[in-house]
Amino acid sequence: MQKLRLRVWLGGLLVAGGVCLGLWGQAAIPAQAKSSQAVTWYRQWKKAYVRGGQQKYVQTNDGHGASRVYSEGQGYGMLASVLAAKRGVKTHTTFNQLYRYYRAHRVSKANPLMQWQQIKRQGKLTSVGSERNSATDGDLDIAYALILADKQWGSRKINYRQAARQLLVAIQRSEINPTTHLPMMGNWATTANDQRKLRTADLMTGYFRAFAKVSQKAKWTRTANQSQKMVKKLSAQHKTGLFPDFTYVTGKHLTRRSVRPNAIESATDNQVGYNACRVPWRLAQTYRLTHDATTKRALTKQLNFFQRRSKVTAVYTLGGRAVYTYQNAAFTAPVVTAARVLKRSTLQRKFAKQLPAKIQKHDYYSATLQMITAFA
Repeated sequence: MQKLRLRVWLGGLLVAGGVCLGLWGQAAIPAQAKSSQAVTWYRQWKKAYVRGGQQKYVQTNDGHGASRVYSEGQGYGMLASVLAAKRGVKTHTTFNQLYRYYRAHRVSKANPLMQWQQIKRQGKLTSVGSERNSATDGDLDIAYALILADKQWGSRKINYRQAARQLLVAIQRSEINPTTHLPMMGNWATTANDQRKLRTADLMTGYFRAFAKVSQKAKWTRTANQSQKMVKKLSAQHKTGLFPDFTYVTGKHLTRRSVRPNAIESATDNQVGYNACRVPWRLAQTYRLTHDATTKRALTKQLNFFQRRSKVTAVYTLGGRAVYTYQNAAFTAPVVTAARVLKRSTLQRKFAKQLPAKIQKHDYYSATLQMITAFA
């Protein structure tokens, strides 16, 4: 995410109150879509946020101002469409329309990374200036969605597998730190200062192992291994096990240093804000794939922290102090998902009650996380 992007989120949110093939690789459910909360929320979310015709996009401006699209939202949309298809929903056409929009807004014809933001100007969604740069989190979800699309529908009319491989080459080349082998924030991170910035929610070890299998490139295994080492370091930082939105990391041995508020994006840079709220979900994705001890310990430690709380609220210090008293599904839904994956049913039920019964129509980020984490 770029600075402008998070400030748009936080401004709106606070005023209102950047896996392996088996992860979702169960046999497809034929005929009628399986009745589930995830499918219901997907349909509500699609109606509220997916716009466009032959090129569909995820609208993120919550009904205020000019239409705005993020590569992050496009990644969520593509991923959700495949996951819904695995529940029996007919989403192939929608996926292809979302895919066409992504293709139309790549950094260039030769560079398949997606431009991180488009705004409707004179009736057309375009990117200008630094908006033409990429954001790693969006590209990672797009790449994984393409891998799942190949598994779900094959690559006859559209070669999803080839598109995924091409995107993985570009991500590895421009969005992975050449020394730490961890994800950077985007292709714009070319200076030593920018290259040391790590968005902790980008430590998607499960994705990286899947990328290694599809691309047959050892570089992705190295990125997965380094990411897992970083997860262990971050988990050990505090007794809560909570991760900050951002941290600095340098060197092949992953020397970590804390960031200060507003050093990268916002006042929550060193707290559990609207970036790190996704960490329990990302860890749960990885655990569903690997069942590895490091991920389980990190996720268990975070769930033990939330177990001691009566409710999940928005934004925490790493020591566990609640910064605000209001609730937001962007924080609650990933915790509910993590509890479900680790079979902490009492904890899951406790916090699932906090989630809105229906997808909210004017809160893109929290609505999207509520919907997509339900598929995990």
